[in-house]
Amino acid sequence: MTSEYRHIPVLLPECLEYLQLKTHPIFVDATLGGAGHSSEAAKELGASGLLIGIDQDEVALAAAEAKLGTIPKAQRPRIQLVRGNFGDLDQALLSADIPGIDAILFDLGVSSVQIDTPERGFSFKEDGPLDMRMDPGNQTLTAAEIVNTYNAADLSRIIRAYSDEKWASRIAEFIVRARQQEPIVRSEQLVEVIKAAIPASARRAGGHPAKRTFQALRIEVNGELDVLRRGLEAAIRWLNPGGRIAVISYHSLEDRIVKDAFAAMANRCTCPPDLPVCACGRKPVLELVTRKPVLPTADEVARNPRARSAKLRVAQKCLDCPSN
Repeated sequence: MTSEYRHIPVLLPECLEYLQLKTHPIFVDATLGGAGHSSEAAKELGASGLLIGIDQDEVALAAAEAKLGTIPKAQRPRIQLVRGNFGDLDQALLSADIPGIDAILFDLGVSSVQIDTPERGFSFKEDGPLDMRMDPGNQTLTAAEIVNTYNAADLSRIIRAYSDEKWASRIAEFIVRARQQEPIVRSEQLVEVIKAAIPASARRAGGHPAKRTFQALRIEVNGELDVLRRGLEAAIRWLNPGGRIAVISYHSLEDRIVKDAFAAMANRCTCPPDLPVCACGRKPVLELVTRKPVLPTADEVARNPRARSAKLRVAQKCLDCPSN
């Protein structure tokens, strides 16, 4: 297993506590990675359970298979690994040939292997080609294409909308000006342009000046927010009555989508608030298990700095809801 996959899974005890896998034996890890969460989930499931792991990265699937294979056979659940994107969850679960699921986990964001591999272009700390595709084999749009072809207005829009970058317009203007001299094709080039665009006084606070712009480009390249919406919608449909969905997000855009999706399924009544009895007949689909997001402890953040911005939300399919 590569060193990139020997990372610490975020909010692991909390996920296991809320997913209650001993009573929810069909478990889907929609963002398998190197099986950090799933290797511990498998022990909770036991030999009578089923673990379905989904990832679009072949290297991740190989690492996960190796890690899960170290669990003693007598304690190991049935395991099905599927190559795919959780935005296409219907297709992945249809291939698993199951009628429904009891628990599902989404651990959003970029995996360690993607961040720590300069050739993938996700990192603003190491030089590499401006790629940022989660699945290069099936995607054509790259960060370099966005940076070199989007006009200033569109660049400003995505940087501001996907990262809340205060200097979005100025960064966009500097990008357009710089690419007129030569194409911006490497992360180091883009970092220098961003540094030049942000005033020195602003660069001294708030972390690396390129962090937010790189986040925005990654989201645009991979259509992450639309993928998340599709994945959540499908997951809720596939949940059996009483099944649980847990989502770990890492920035406010993701968390807002998860919060709104859960709330919409928990509060479906469209009747006027002053109507004494519901007349629309739209029953809740979900019950909120966590009213507020669960945050990592200070000890976890000290052990694993990447957990700092993590938020966990959990909901349960209502018992009177039909399964998929």
